[in-house]
Amino acid sequence: MNNNQRPTALIMLFGATGDLANRKLYPSLYRLYKKGKITERFAVIGVARRPLTQEQFKSNIKDSVLSAIKDVDEAQLDTFVTHFTYHSHDVSNKSSYAELKALAEEMDAEYGLEGNRLFYLAMAPEFFGPITQHLKAEGLTDTNGYKRVIIEKPFGTDYETAEKLNNMIRASFEEEEIYRIDHYLGKEMVQNIEVIRFSNMMFEPLWNNRYISNIQITSSETLGVEERGRYYDKSGALKDMVQNHMLQMVALLAMEPPIKLTTDEVRSEKVRALRSLRNYSEEEVLKNFVRGQYGEGTVGDTVVADYRKEPMVDPNSNTETFVAGRLKFDNFRWAGVPFYIRTGKSMAAKSTKIVVQFKDIPMNLYYNPTEELSPNLLVIHIQPDEGVTLHLNVRKSGQKGLTTPIRLSYSNKSVDRMNTPEAYEKLMYDCMRGDATNFTHWDEVALSWKFVDSISKAWKEKSDTDFPNYKAGTMGPKKADDLLAEDGNEWWPIEDFDIETCS
Repeated sequence: MNNNQRPTALIMLFGATGDLANRKLYPSLYRLYKKGKITERFAVIGVARRPLTQEQFKSNIKDSVLSAIKDVDEAQLDTFVTHFTYHSHDVSNKSSYAELKALAEEMDAEYGLEGNRLFYLAMAPEFFGPITQHLKAEGLTDTNGYKRVIIEKPFGTDYETAEKLNNMIRASFEEEEIYRIDHYLGKEMVQNIEVIRFSNMMFEPLWNNRYISNIQITSSETLGVEERGRYYDKSGALKDMVQNHMLQMVALLAMEPPIKLTTDEVRSEKVRALRSLRNYSEEEVLKNFVRGQYGEGTVGDTVVADYRKEPMVDPNSNTETFVAGRLKFDNFRWAGVPFYIRTGKSMAAKSTKIVVQFKDIPMNLYYNPTEELSPNLLVIHIQPDEGVTLHLNVRKSGQKGLTTPIRLSYSNKSVDRMNTPEAYEKLMYDCMRGDATNFTHWDEVALSWKFVDSISKAWKEKSDTDFPNYKAGTMGPKKADDLLAEDGNEWWPIEDFDIETCS
């Protein structure tokens, strides 16, 4: 379809009473409606097991939108919710799908949706395969318009389960109809990685091992596992964050320039980058990756208990709440440049940032025996701040031959004076338009699982890790610092890189 056209679709939202739908999806759809990106020609069938009246369902949607968005036009919201209807559904019941099909045909005719259908599976992963199989078997995918399915993470628990799940879904949908969502790919500054690299002459010629010393990616959270203990204790930071979000950012930073900015070309280069990522042996994993689990500590003014004392967590759990790693690429561009990643819970600061550290100049004409010349840094602020900071050296005022570091900053919030669009808003709109660029292809999922599985296997073989090994409210275990010290590097103090303080 023409990308300038406003898309039309019947959205069947499985998991319509869940947390994701209420916190993200309904407000995102309302923003699209308010901005005129979707017209009156859209409809949503909310699908869930819970029995609800139509009035209760629509009231829930209103509450969801009002709690997430301040400047809501109540009359517009009333019109918005008329596009929603509810279907109490048993995902294993054949007759329930027949009822859903009849309702879909009714909504399609009422709103002139041209047979365009988007199935959003915001449910537990064990339902992904059965639902997609029933959708095909009961004729819901037989339509004159497009059919697409959005799959939430986790997409499998390892390569084997991911492949099995993919085969099940592929029995009902073609690869180009499957939209595996990673909400990090909808974030403004993650999408800006490509723009920064490929639209600035000052960066792309330097984006290689001749000029870059190392790249650091940190995604830290101050929150613990909270009520997610049952899920998280089976997953851990490696599968919850590294396999998807972290490796996607790594791929965008490491990829070669695509021939053009089409879905196939961008995905092809990301896959190529992931293929060149070095897969470690068990011994190499233990040298290049560090795992941690938080113990009692203080985050802000809040005292945090040991992870093992969190609700629904095994008191003897060896699940990691922190991962740091040194990634290496076996290709011409990045040979010898370490990519450092770290992510964890109950840490000192909530922050997702990328720090690109450039190499020192060969000869320092401004040598100061009391102070080293600061390296040039490019900092990409992903969240909670969004923007870019460039660290440069300039002459120190009134001091001949001495330098001082300065920061040149761009902040989305300060320039636009408003929050940038929610990631889910962008991704849902992209899916309705048929743009899969910022969704993950199966080849990306497969390669990332194979990489992560080798780490999981090595850690499973070595089960004598002493947990907890970092206090809540810190930036992780000391071994994560030692990992960089082996290369003569150190983590940049992310908690001090707040974009609002940059001069």
